[in-house]
Amino acid sequence: MNNYELMFIIAAALDDGVKEATVETVKEIIAAGGGEVVQTDVLGIKKLTYPIKKKNEGYYVVVLFKAPADLPKELDRRLRISDNVIRHLIINKDEK
Repeated sequence: MNNYELMFIIAAALDDGVKEATVETVKEIIAAGGGEVVQTDVLGIKKLTYPIKKKNEGYYVVVLFKAPADLPKELDRRLRISDNVIRHLIINKDEK
């Protein structure tokens, strides 16, 4: 199991319930893939450095998790097709 950090940005204009459901969906994807969520930090709404998809604000979430090596690829695929997530980045914390 490797340590990973996932940061993703949800569209700020969505309802709070949809934002929370998106965060829970990401946690469920990690758990279903054999991983475990270590920590979840919701940073809230912040101004984006540059507009993304004509949006100036985003709802930032950081998730630290442990998972097998094949899970990040599936997580990346699922986040890319999600309409709620406007950007994401997965980092392997164990690689130097």
